[in-house]
Amino acid sequence: MSKDVEKHLSLNVSLPSGSKKRSRKSRSSKHKESVHTQKPAEIEAPQHETIPAQVVAPDYDVEEAQEVVFKPNDGPQTTFLSSSEREVLYGGAAGGGKSYAMLADPLHGLNNPHFSGLLVRHTTEELRELIQKSQELYPRAVPGIKWSERKSQWISPKGGRLWMSYLDKDTDVTRYQGQAFNWIGFDELTQWPTPYAWDYMRSRLRSTYSKELGLYMRATTNPGGAGHAWVKKMFIDPAAAGKPFWATDIESGKTIKFPKGHSKEGQPLFKRRFIPASLFDNPYLAEEGDYEAMLLSLPEHQRKQLLEGNWDISEGAAFPEFDRATHVIEQFDVPNNWVRFRACDYGYGSYTGVLWFTIAPDEQLIVYREMYVSKVTASDLADMILEVEAKDGGMRYGVLDSSLWHNRGDTGPSLAEQMNMKGCRWRPSDRSRGSRIAGKNEIHRRLKVDDFLEKPMLVFMNNCVNTIAQIPSIPLDKKNPEDVDTKAEDHLYDALRYGIMTRPRSNIWDYNPAKQRTGFQASDTTFGY
Repeated sequence: MSKDVEKHLSLNVSLPSGSKKRSRKSRSSKHKESVHTQKPAEIEAPQHETIPAQVVAPDYDVEEAQEVVFKPNDGPQTTFLSSSEREVLYGGAAGGGKSYAMLADPLHGLNNPHFSGLLVRHTTEELRELIQKSQELYPRAVPGIKWSERKSQWISPKGGRLWMSYLDKDTDVTRYQGQAFNWIGFDELTQWPTPYAWDYMRSRLRSTYSKELGLYMRATTNPGGAGHAWVKKMFIDPAAAGKPFWATDIESGKTIKFPKGHSKEGQPLFKRRFIPASLFDNPYLAEEGDYEAMLLSLPEHQRKQLLEGNWDISEGAAFPEFDRATHVIEQFDVPNNWVRFRACDYGYGSYTGVLWFTIAPDEQLIVYREMYVSKVTASDLADMILEVEAKDGGMRYGVLDSSLWHNRGDTGPSLAEQMNMKGCRWRPSDRSRGSRIAGKNEIHRRLKVDDFLEKPMLVFMNNCVNTIAQIPSIPLDKKNPEDVDTKAEDHLYDALRYGIMTRPRSNIWDYNPAKQRTGFQASDTTFGY
């Protein structure tokens, strides 16, 4: 046994119980510390071990975060979602992506705590389908958004709210009395037979945060339905499709302005816009072809409404051949040497319709001006007509409803005589037996595209907005399909019929009392007989 080992064993045996032997490590450390204290220059810098970087998994799914939840189709759908006008109607043909566009539009404000929106359908059954689509879209578009079945309301994490409800009857609007919304949407607007609900809900469009969030009313629909006529008057007739326009009164067609005494007196209130869309603006449906085939199989008037988005077609229409693209032309200055005349259907309590005609050298009849007024006396109407046509260079003649020559229980001049005395000359219209049906047939003949000239023999300048709205929508008489329904709005139609039945021509055989010098002399140079 070596001396070193014996020494080590003797030390271990001689230590008392519970004593700790000094560690070699501690002595070594102490030695190193003393060395460090005495000779710091001899210590080398410590060597750091390089640890390679590790990729830490994110706490969310990158692919899911980059997923596009909703991307609008190029064209009308994108235009609708970026529109700034106060009231916008989107639609026309079926399959244009109306419902998803309507659901996507309020998303711009849902992340604002002050946003308050309302989206309505006409019935609860229709509302269920819309809610189902929203439940597919909103939770993915706005993470954390909650749906309250009891309140029928979406609530975003930041507090924005969107109610989804129905308006079955006009009285249902009172549920929203006193409430305020930044955004209101009507899905399938023509299902409301009157504009009452739309007009009333406009009064609920208000907010103290309107500068931040804006105030918007949005609607989608197809042509047809109980409210076709009023929706057409409000959004389709005032301006060309896609063109913004100042809001007009649907009865008078005049721009709605601030009243007298207001700080903005005379200024228009707000703008509207109609954005048409068709099946072919939705590539997801159009490319398959099945939906198009289904629409092509429909009856003609439904096919034109749902596939072509034609607002000038209505079921039971008296003039289904009317086509805005064919029968409406741009306004132009009528040459001075073209024959001009006018026709009028007078009414005080209802409406007075006056149309001005000119005849092109190829015998095409052009309606170039209209006047549509109510509660105007015959004498005042004469002054209005003479003022409007002061620059026309003279009228060949005027034809007026023959009933205005009747004395109606008074001894004074008839309404026709009152206008004649003002210098607004008229001759009586043809109201003989069968004249109504004959006039309707003549309108049909002139609306037909001529095979040789490849154009119709009756067209309307685009400034005649009321006539263009009335002619295609006037219905047939259910008891007499050879005539139009006289209970419908037919004042401008009657004026058109009176004018057409004067057998207008532009050739030398026309009677012109101003130029006649020899031969037959009319006893009355105004009436021509």
